[in-house]
Amino acid sequence: MLLRRCGTDALLVEVDSLTEVAAVRAALEGLDGIEELVPAARTVLVKGALPQVREALATVDLTKAPENHPREVTIPVIYDGPDLDLVADTAGISPEEVVKLHTGATYEVAFCGFAPGFGYLTGLPASLQQPRLDSPRTKVPAGSVGIAGEFTAAYPRATPGGWRLIGRTEIVLFDQKAETPALLQPGDQVRFVVA
Repeated sequence: MLLRRCGTDALLVEVDSLTEVAAVRAALEGLDGIEELVPAARTVLVKGALPQVREALATVDLTKAPENHPREVTIPVIYDGPDLDLVADTAGISPEEVVKLHTGATYEVAFCGFAPGFGYLTGLPASLQQPRLDSPRTKVPAGSVGIAGEFTAAYPRATPGGWRLIGRTEIVLFDQKAETPALLQPGDQVRFVVA
């Protein structure tokens, strides 16, 4: 673990894996004085309470991801994405098996980014892990559910994107007028179900 000072009241914690990011996030959540906690793929940015943060990090076990999750979120999906057949062919299975594997897994929001409300979800079955498209789309419709590498996600709004799209949801993933605008938060458990 490497700690880098960011300005006068923040630290960037650099680690080697998503498991380590989750361990750092869990160790720091709820500490008094923390103003902001922003996990990413290999880092966690922490603003405020630096002495308490350093103390908590001195004893954190980076090999253990947290076992309790703040919330469970269910996302209904219509599995009719334009890349469903491509994903099935690449995996050597039927489109129905893609749906069964995707809905049979339990996911965790590892971090959020790319667009407001876009949660990177880990837990994608190995047989569904595939690269991004060779040529990204200029516009992916809001609600599209896709996979890329070890992640799955649902697009909260229309944006460009290169993920393989297997379905779509009508659930609101980001509402800027809501008290908590993003539906998904780091640490949440997510399940996809057939709509």
